[in-house]
Amino acid sequence: MKVREILEFLDSQYPLNCAEEYDNVGLLIGNPDAEVKNAVISLDCTYNTVKLAKSKNANLIITHHPVIFDPVHKLICGSIPYVLIKNDISVISLHTNLDKASGGVNDCLAEKIGLTDIKEYKTADGFSIRYGKLKSSMKAEAFAEEVAQKINPHIRFTGENEIKTVAVCSGSGGSFADEVFAFSDAFVTADVKHNVFISASVLGKTVIDAGHFETEDIIVPELAEKLSGKFKDIRFFQDRLSVIKYI
Repeated sequence: MKVREILEFLDSQYPLNCAEEYDNVGLLIGNPDAEVKNAVISLDCTYNTVKLAKSKNANLIITHHPVIFDPVHKLICGSIPYVLIKNDISVISLHTNLDKASGGVNDCLAEKIGLTDIKEYKTADGFSIRYGKLKSSMKAEAFAEEVAQKINPHIRFTGENEIKTVAVCSGSGGSFADEVFAFSDAFVTADVKHNVFISASVLGKTVIDAGHFETEDIIVPELAEKLSGKFKDIRFFQDRLSVIKYI
C-alpha cells in the first residue's frame, strides 16, 4: 500500500479542502509512492514520535498538528523535518479539516464527554464546532468532575449554573465563547484566556479548559481503528505521549 492511497482515503473521510485557509494539511514530507508496511499516528510529530517510528520500522507518520506550519527558511541538522527526511519518513498532517469533519475531533470530544443529540454549529467566521445535551442536567462542578475523569484530570473551570446544553471545541476555542453561550449552558474547550473565564462568570455560564493536547489526542485511537479497518496489511502504532508535564 502506498502513501498516496492512505492520503486519498483520509481525504475521502476528512476532506483536505475543508481546512481553514491559513492551514497546512496533506502530505507535508515524503514520497507519495513509498510503500507502507508500518505507520505511526500521533497528535504531534515530536522526537518521541520519530523515535517510535524508527523502532517500528514505520516510514509514515500521520499527525493532527502540521509537522510544517509556518514557512521554513532553514533546514537545520537535528530539526524534526531534517530527521524525517534523513530517515525517509513521510508525514501526512490533518488539522482543521479533521477538527471540523463528521466523525472528526469535535464529534469525538462531544461523544467522549457523553453528549447526546449532537449538532453542528458554524461560528461567525465559518468554523464548525459541536453542541449537544447531557443525558440529565447537573451542576457545573459535577459536570467539571466528569470532564476531568473522561478527558483530563488537570482542568480549569468556572461556573455554578445548572447545565443541560454543552458546546465543545477541541484545541483553542476560547474566542467562540460569547457565541456559544447564546445557546449553551457550558463550553468545553482549551487554551482559555483569563478574560473568557471572567466573561463566563458574569453571564452565569460554565467554561471548562480541558487542555489542548487532551481535547485533541482523543482522535488518535479513532484514526487508528478506522485506518486499521481499511488497510489490514499495515500495522498502525499510536504515540500518545504529551511533552507537557504536570506537577
